[in-house]
Amino acid sequence: MKRNDNWIKFRHKAVVFLLRWTLGVYTSLRYHIKIEKFPDSGKRPYLILMNHQTAFDQFFVGVTFHQPVYYMASEDLFSMGWVSRLIRWLVAPIPIRKQATDLQAVKSCIKVAREGGSICIAPEGHRTFHGRTVYIKPTIAPLAKKLGLPIAIFRIEGGYGVQPRWSDVIRKGPMRSYVRRVIEPAEYNAMSNDQLNLLIQQELTHDEAMVTDQFHHKKNAEFLERAMYVCPWCGLSEFESRNDVISCKKCGKTVRHLPTKELEGVDCQFPHRFVADWYDFQSAYINQLDLTALTDAPLYTETVRLSLVHPCKNKDILKENATLCLYGDRITIDGQSYSFDELATITLLGKNKLNVYAGNDILQLKGGKRFNGLKYVHFIHRWKNIRRGEPYDEFLGL
Repeated sequence: MKRNDNWIKFRHKAVVFLLRWTLGVYTSLRYHIKIEKFPDSGKRPYLILMNHQTAFDQFFVGVTFHQPVYYMASEDLFSMGWVSRLIRWLVAPIPIRKQATDLQAVKSCIKVAREGGSICIAPEGHRTFHGRTVYIKPTIAPLAKKLGLPIAIFRIEGGYGVQPRWSDVIRKGPMRSYVRRVIEPAEYNAMSNDQLNLLIQQELTHDEAMVTDQFHHKKNAEFLERAMYVCPWCGLSEFESRNDVISCKKCGKTVRHLPTKELEGVDCQFPHRFVADWYDFQSAYINQLDLTALTDAPLYTETVRLSLVHPCKNKDILKENATLCLYGDRITIDGQSYSFDELATITLLGKNKLNVYAGNDILQLKGGKRFNGLKYVHFIHRWKNIRRGEPYDEFLGL
């Protein structure tokens, strides 16, 4: 019997049919989101490009489009043993390595497109930590042209206010998703890659660092320390949050996160109005650091679970309580040193996981609930920017 090597299977349609109504009800109850209808849904395949705000964004797309949608997803989703095998059997997402341009992912997308399937990609590659659309890789334009599908720009608004990446709770507030526009092949084929990239960026860019509506929860600031590690008053630091306030462990200054998404000092004048403004200050602070002067003693010491990742298969837990230290030019894991020069990169997954690409190995470090993995990404990118002779490059990995 001849094996069916098609990416698209009949069962994918059955799964979409069975789950679409359930997901629609669930997303409405959990997120209170208004998902606007797309008249052309199900009539032809699309390349769907979405901005990335919540952990549930792909399901908003799934409710909008009637046909099966094949999502490009981080390789971490495919390294969970039988769970990953089940996900692949049900919906066949397209794996991609976050740390590099992945030619196999491109080939898989071409295969799906040729078979008449719709593909969904979040060109940012990461959820925003601060409410603004983050860096979009310029490789998206040539990929879109290779696929030759109409491009559906899918916008999510209010997602950061409802569920910031650094938070564990969902706030009560307005949220909306919709197809903003469709870019037909005839239109984008007349553009250069730079022009198409610019158009995609313009259509996807969304800034929630402003007062729009109110987003209520008693834990509005809880776990903000997953995103922030530079104090406006005392520099590199650590924070601790509780309910709607976050405090610096070094100087004790405390900040309240308001339902309007604004920040205000408690018994002090806080210099930043929104998390995005504080985040910009933090990035600028790192971009002026002389990392070579910070190599003698660890800047941070934390306990993590250490695993070895077998891409698209599983993970082996090597140690439950490993000691992770960050220096200006390296990290150490239980005393073993990994210089930034020898690492391909460090990527942040979800809220508290890091993938460290060391030679042929992928090491995964999972911290506790208050773990800030962002600083490791920022430090290695700052180091590599300097090494490349681009010390003023503002991009720090997200």
